[in-house]
Amino acid sequence: MDLCRFHYCLSRLIFISGIVFPVMVASIGVNYGQIANNLPLPENVVPLVKSIGATKVKLYDADPRVLQAFANTDVEFMVGLGNDLLAKMKDVDKAQTWVKSNVQAHLPATKITSIFVGNEVLTFNDTTLTGCLVPAMQSVHTALVNLGLDKQVSVTTAHSLAILETSYPPSSGAFRRDLTSCITPILNFHAKTGSPFLINAYPYFAYKASPKQVSLDFVLFQQNQGTIDPSTNLHYDNMLFAQIDAVYAALAALGYKKLPVHISETGWPSKGDEDEAGATPDNAKKYNGNLMKLMSQKKGTPMKPDSDLNIYVFAMFNENMKPGPTSERNYGLFKPDGTPVYSLGIALSNSTFSNTTSFGGSSGSSDTPTSSQGSSSTGYLTISSATTKRYPLVGPVSFFFMFMIKLLL
Repeated sequence: MDLCRFHYCLSRLIFISGIVFPVMVASIGVNYGQIANNLPLPENVVPLVKSIGATKVKLYDADPRVLQAFANTDVEFMVGLGNDLLAKMKDVDKAQTWVKSNVQAHLPATKITSIFVGNEVLTFNDTTLTGCLVPAMQSVHTALVNLGLDKQVSVTTAHSLAILETSYPPSSGAFRRDLTSCITPILNFHAKTGSPFLINAYPYFAYKASPKQVSLDFVLFQQNQGTIDPSTNLHYDNMLFAQIDAVYAALAALGYKKLPVHISETGWPSKGDEDEAGATPDNAKKYNGNLMKLMSQKKGTPMKPDSDLNIYVFAMFNENMKPGPTSERNYGLFKPDGTPVYSLGIALSNSTFSNTTSFGGSSGSSDTPTSSQGSSSTGYLTISSATTKRYPLVGPVSFFFMFMIKLLL
């Protein structure tokens, strides 16, 4: 793509995305995945991130090119330490070597504030991998302490919402009983180090699984009558907040009611296969645009109204090398050429691209699918390809069956 075309794309982005409401989103985060061979160079991603008002970026590795490109931008980074490295990270010396090379080397120019160790480990049902998780988290934290970085960089891990056994009503949220012995040490770690509990939550999967039973307006943050939690009398008018509060309830049930919950992934695909109901540009626009608008209002969930929403939208780009159904390659806010996939309807900053624009080529070996478990070192290859396992009826989908039954009664 020539430079004139790229600047044109930016001008179109600013024009079509600032027409619904003028509020700048101040605290949105975005996932920056790179399983593609046609993405822009990291330095050209900087203005795109700023254009949507994002102040936080989550990487699935610690790509030095990205971290260097974002130096002195004030954008906060969460970097990933992949599932394939967990066994190695049990060794404190190896963990310290990793932290020195991938975190300390970029500070303070690049604001790295968190390391997430492993992605959705508990729901892989791999006991060996699960057994490595907490020791790896502890070793990475120890490394940060040894390097004097533990006050500015936290350590956490990201979970699938499928770790919940019940989620309806939100106040009865509970973790799977077979995972309690694994989750408790993780919660102890969070409580001792002050790090947040991360959840990947996708209301899209509930709608995809049962489009005739699930209210589309409810999952898209559109106007609807909602439902009331009979135990708390709290009113819910969107599924994501119900899911978040179900997690808070599950934490409280185990005695960890003060732990903060952050949403490390959520999003909606703009395209899917014939059997992927709801995967359209209009629905993706409503989900992500309404979510960003809601975040700009700085309101918490019904159960935690005074808690800040910390949410990372998935994802920055459509990624053409991701396996699985069509939706997997169409979660992006942007196409690889820098144009928006759809209008978000939010005001954008007046960023400009750098004078050197380059596309093509693989964007990093760490983002290539290598694991037989469907997880590479990035750990996010299959967002929706295993929805029947990751989102069983005892989880968030059940909330909507109960919700619809209640309405019918």
